Amino acid sequence: MHQSNDPLHGKTLQMILEHLTEKYSWEELSDHVNINCFKSNPSIKSSLTFLRKTPWARKKVEDLYLESLE
Repeated sequence: MHQSNDPLHGKTLQMILEHLTEKYSWEELSDHVNINCFKSNPSIKSSLTFLRKTPWARKKVEDLYLESLE
């Protein structure tokens, strides 16, 4: 069986966001990734909606997730 070297393999955006919100506050998240869905009335649901249609923001969130695992 082939193992993916991609640390994001098998991780959904929701899993990533839930991990980050357990590790950081929404305020800290907005300091790392400057997007309104982390600043005004943040929720997993609204953030998922935004990130799914905004590739650059999703990439920043994924990068922050990878940093948080180190």
